[in-house]
Amino acid sequence: MNQPLAILQKYWGHTSFRPLQAEIIAAVLQQKDTLALLPTGGGKSVCFQIPALMMDGICIVISPLVSLIQDQVATLKANGIKAIALTGGLKNEEISNLLDNCMYGDYKFLYISPERIQQEIIQERIKQMSVNLIAIDEAHCISQWGNDFRPAYRNIHTLRELLPNVPCIALTATATSKVVKDISDNLHLKDVQHFQQSFGRENLAYTVLETENKILTIEKTVRKYPQSCIVYVRNRKNTVKVHEALQRKGFTSLYFHGGLSSEEKKRALQSWLQGKVQTIVATNAFGMGIDKPDVKNVIHIQLPDSLENYYQEAGRAGRNGEYANAIILTDKNDGKQLQQQFIHNLPEVDFLKLVFRKLCSFFQVAYGEGYNTKHALPFHEFCKTYQFPTQKTFAALQLLDRHSILQLSQNFHRKTIIKFILDQYNLMNYLDKHPNLSLITQAILRTYGGVFEQKININTTYLAQKLGLPKVKINETIQQLAKDEVLQLEELQTDAEITFLVSREDDKTIHPIAKDVVHQNELKKKRIKAVIDYVQNTEVCKNTQLLSYFGETAKKPCGICSVCKTQKETSPDSELQLLIRDDVLKILKTNSMTSTEICETLPYREQLILAIIQLLLEAEKIKLTENNTYTL
Repeated sequence: MNQPLAILQKYWGHTSFRPLQAEIIAAVLQQKDTLALLPTGGGKSVCFQIPALMMDGICIVISPLVSLIQDQVATLKANGIKAIALTGGLKNEEISNLLDNCMYGDYKFLYISPERIQQEIIQERIKQMSVNLIAIDEAHCISQWGNDFRPAYRNIHTLRELLPNVPCIALTATATSKVVKDISDNLHLKDVQHFQQSFGRENLAYTVLETENKILTIEKTVRKYPQSCIVYVRNRKNTVKVHEALQRKGFTSLYFHGGLSSEEKKRALQSWLQGKVQTIVATNAFGMGIDKPDVKNVIHIQLPDSLENYYQEAGRAGRNGEYANAIILTDKNDGKQLQQQFIHNLPEVDFLKLVFRKLCSFFQVAYGEGYNTKHALPFHEFCKTYQFPTQKTFAALQLLDRHSILQLSQNFHRKTIIKFILDQYNLMNYLDKHPNLSLITQAILRTYGGVFEQKININTTYLAQKLGLPKVKINETIQQLAKDEVLQLEELQTDAEITFLVSREDDKTIHPIAKDVVHQNELKKKRIKAVIDYVQNTEVCKNTQLLSYFGETAKKPCGICSVCKTQKETSPDSELQLLIRDDVLKILKTNSMTSTEICETLPYREQLILAIIQLLLEAEKIKLTENNTYTL
């Protein structure tokens, strides 16, 4: 394996492979179909990138997320490796040029989404390419039993039919045995070489802490472990809330969510990666494809929506092999809130049909039309117009996106749409009288053709950069032109944008996906139950519970999770238990206190203190007052 190791060192700077990487690479080089299950941080991408670099031709990589594609392509380019990404928003001419580059430009990697595989132009060009490998990233998306099922992934076998003699490698971090079989069957893998690393992480302490004050618990954790930390929250509002709470206490922190601009995301990520801030507070939009080995804590302050997602997010801690914490903070309401958000808001088939019809009405799309049309969607206005519940409606839009009925992108920006209503002769006369408006107006005319014939969406940020002027100056000029009736101006504040991927046929549009929707809703309910069971089970080692979920048997309890620690520390003969008990009784001699106040006062783990309080209650050593305080 000298040659693969030399390539690893040349492009990635590593002198040795991680577990199973060398064996997987060897199987691919032997032209074997391969299925690789490696945990988060196990280095999946290297397993197809190195053999692809060693073989003549180009590797086609299927990946579900644009952000993940962009990250990997940027990394390859930074390492001097030629790679191309076919993401959304490209015109046919641009796609054609990029595919020509793949054929004649000595490129080694072509990254595409599963939806693009069905395009005729791409299929025709792929047949003409010298393809050395097909790599399927996040392969669990193929399986109807898998988390984040993507129906378009079921059509990847089209590539195998186009390229019957090209080996295929499927990679994922999380898959049950049923998902593994579904992946293999759907991809038509032959004589498949199956590699699976244990889901166990010996250095990772899985912890579930019941707490009445989650922010305080986060503060205690990041103070105790001053290394790098990720705090996962469920919505954008909470990223800011937790970030500001940490800053008020003197901790360095940033927040990250899907509504930030690309530049804002890049700045936040780089500051955290470079260790300039300790903690990044993020939604689950953060972390995919990011490899920071020294993360000490991954903290979830709301319950994850599946154990698959939790395992991946938690696994971003301790990739350097050192002790690390994966912590879920929970309270008595979290289980109900999880069901409320993800079960009660599951869109049924009839609701999907209704949302699709109303979308078409909202944008005045006629029956049989709408294909490939793009629309700015003021989401809350849409929901208010038709009295739709916001969470359930957003879930419906995501489901329609997943099933390729429409494409949903969250933009959160102001759209500026203009059309000149003065003819060119009168416009020139106007500019002669208003020379201060001439530079920006001429730039608009040179940049955007057709502004006299139709409404055009213009990019004011781009114009400002092009002219070296403040963006506010561009906006002021456009406002003045509109006031003087030189042009028509529409400014739309949009928080989402949709593109219809099919023509309007109302209920007929939804019928083909109805069976899958019902099936996925049932699976979602089972996954939510599995999360709640995991959090509430205080008898079985947390590592054992996770391994069992993924079909693996633990040899022994891990000894470091919250269950193992609590069992050890609250055993009847535990010195620590006696110490905490004495301290609780001592501080309650002078004042009655809430459990939060007791936890803030004593220097022990909150979970241990709460367990001792419960034991003292049962032994009638203390009692709970009507004011929810404890007293002797």
